Amino acid sequence: MMRDYTLEYKKREISIFIATLIPLAVLAYHSNIELGSLGPFSLIAILVLVLILANYEIPIYKTRTIKPEHLMKNALLLEKIYGVPVLKELEIGTKRTFDTTVSLNLGGCILPLITLIYVLVSHHNTAILLITSLMIIAVFLGSEMVDGIGIVIPNYISLLAIPLALLVAPSSAAEAVYIASVSGILVGTLISAATFNREKKGSAYLSIGGAGSFIPIYVTFLISVILAFFM
Repeated sequence: MMRDYTLEYKKREISIFIATLIPLAVLAYHSNIELGSLGPFSLIAILVLVLILANYEIPIYKTRTIKPEHLMKNALLLEKIYGVPVLKELEIGTKRTFDTTVSLNLGGCILPLITLIYVLVSHHNTAILLITSLMIIAVFLGSEMVDGIGIVIPNYISLLAIPLALLVAPSSAAEAVYIASVSGILVGTLISAATFNREKKGSAYLSIGGAGSFIPIYVTFLISVILAFFM
């Protein structure tokens, strides 16, 4: 299943990430950057794959959420900010409620989760567990259910994990930032999606790792790879 995004938004987002990936790929070619058991070429390949798969969702279940009256007048503004075709999605469900699809994003959830498992195999300790717990709390407290979009996470939430990782796990800071931030974002988003008031807030889609949380996941990946260069 694909969730549509406005073309202008996707072009802007992709161009920024590609501009970051190009010098990162050059660094990876000349240096032995590693993140856990993943080498430089694997890391760049995964970063490219994450971008390619960002539009694809795996539906998990359906639920009903309210269709707020104010959403129609805010739809165009939300489309411009988040790149989601809110006006089109307002047609999903009945006049008063959304037939909401809860899904896992392939690029922003499934692939980062698989990568996390690979990294976790070689780096697991109580210090990383502590940072992960703090990140889950931070993401949950910092997240917001935005009508028509889904759960929105601050784009640079993973910056919080950097000083924590350097303090308690300096020898594996890159891995700690990746594990703690990705776990925090995914688990925090899940908790927020499960606990928001469906009688007051609603959206046609609730994507874990998609709209609202894809950018923080990708930024986390980029930060972790850059940190690995200095480790």
